[in-house]
Amino acid sequence: MAQSKVLSLIGLATKAGKTVSGEFCTEKEVKSGKASLVIVADDASDNTKKKFRNMCDFYHVPICFYRDKDTLGHAMGKQFRASLAILDQGFAKGIRESMDAEENTVA
Repeated sequence: MAQSKVLSLIGLATKAGKTVSGEFCTEKEVKSGKASLVIVADDASDNTKKKFRNMCDFYHVPICFYRDKDTLGHAMGKQFRASLAILDQGFAKGIRESMDAEENTVA
């Protein structure tokens, strides 16, 4: 399977210094209003998913659930990551559009 555009964009955003990862940092950026998009791994715990879903609802930050911890971590050049925040509107928009496109191509 080819490298997904979503993962490429996460990688670019990371290199540009526009991402934070890990539960604590992600939460901090959501609460400070800097997060443009939160991505949580599909295989994160139910508690983690619920926590971020509620937090993002409250702070009006878009959230999506994508792939798994290994894949997200790898895209950022790190070990597994259950959650990350994109701190740039442009990257966030590109990632969301790519996710929508991917969903529409998956049978």
